Amino acid sequence: MRNANVALLQLCSGENSRDNLAQIEQQLKQLNGAIKLVLTPENALLFSDAAGYRQHAEREGDGPLQQAVRDLARRYGVWLLVGSMPLLAADRHGGITSSSLLFDDTGALRARYDKLHMFDVDVRDSHHHYRESDIYRYGEQLTVVDTPVGRLGMAICYDLRFPGLFQALRAQGAELISLPAAFTRVTGEAHWEVLLRARAIENQCYILAPAQVGSHGATRRTWGHS
Repeated sequence: MRNANVALLQLCSGENSRDNLAQIEQQLKQLNGAIKLVLTPENALLFSDAAGYRQHAEREGDGPLQQAVRDLARRYGVWLLVGSMPLLAADRHGGITSSSLLFDDTGALRARYDKLHMFDVDVRDSHHHYRESDIYRYGEQLTVVDTPVGRLGMAICYDLRFPGLFQALRAQGAELISLPAAFTRVTGEAHWEVLLRARAIENQCYILAPAQVGSHGATRRTWGHS
């Protein structure tokens, strides 16, 4: 692993992707030239409901959201991780995946990870019922990729609760692991930091965890604490 600066962007994303991209660019403008890798949270480009995710799902490598991220990566000369966005499944079974995408500083797509573990949980908050499997297909593969700061394993949010995934990424040579998230305020306050520490200690590697924070519509509240 090489010495390099990494930036985690903490966002309060919503249903307007232009506003979300503007938030990201505003923070990119504040970075210094030493930053090589920038990570955004889960749902960075769109924080919506099932209908919204299906409406705005793109094919890998094609679509206005991915083009906007490519442009930002080139403009600011950084590797840029989209914490997650909805992508159309490429096979005959259809559906969409919750996918983390890594673009290099030329805007080229270097890696894709489809979320393996869906957040199907009842929480004592104003949203109550979370059922990601009603929206997304489960991912099927691990992703580890070489970056300017070292070999990066990729995970998303609820994956944090499954230590076997992190052990498998480490076994494939991951020196750092990205964990973009949108932990609820309730679950975040209870478990966020202790789980991050546990995964880092167990695997003796860095966990890079950019997070959503604040209110997203009438019922969603996220914890932050990137």
